[in-house]
Amino acid sequence: MNGLSEVYQHFQDALEQLRRTGPREGVELSPIPAPTHLAPFAAAVRAEVRRPPGPLRAAVLAAGPGSRPGAGAADPAAGTGVPDDDLATGRFVLLHDPSEPAAWGGPFRIVTWARAAAGREIGCDDTAGAITWTWLLEALARHRAGYSREGGTASRVLAEGFGLLGDQAEGADVELRASWTPDGSDVAPHLAAWADTVCTFAGLPPYPRGVTVLHPRR
Repeated sequence: MNGLSEVYQHFQDALEQLRRTGPREGVELSPIPAPTHLAPFAAAVRAEVRRPPGPLRAAVLAAGPGSRPGAGAADPAAGTGVPDDDLATGRFVLLHDPSEPAAWGGPFRIVTWARAAAGREIGCDDTAGAITWTWLLEALARHRAGYSREGGTASRVLAEGFGLLGDQAEGADVELRASWTPDGSDVAPHLAAWADTVCTFAGLPPYPRGVTVLHPRR
């Protein structure tokens, strides 16, 4: 029982770090039920970046490199699986297994997912997946979140309406699923980096130097 208590305390310490993490403005973090089949201990957080109301919403929709000031913006969420009020959404799961699985290379593993609505031209862009993966790695570097054994997949889902939905604007969803092993038990920088990545998915300024916007609001 003493050994188990010590293991549990290590996980509780990591959870406390997550609770103290202050994400950047514009993203809402909330705890959600964690998967029970991936590790003996797990915790999960949901991130949502929502559209601001009124004139500010119009400004966000029109933002992005190459957009003309005052130009109308098509709603990028139309015709996609992203809820109308969300610019981007995602999940962050912290796993802990004191046996240190060989595939992990450590006692902790982070599993993430992020999705955003994008314009059709982005959904057809073969480089969109590589861009989202780069965003994550750059965010981890900015927050000095050491990691190893990283892996991920990016996908693009195009949506086109027919019949009664024929007048629905064409759009796409862009998703990134990624996992990595943090260097040590300091997981707060990893949550902050992931929250930044979700905000970048949503096209929220300020943009880090060198970042290409995934779905400019035009």
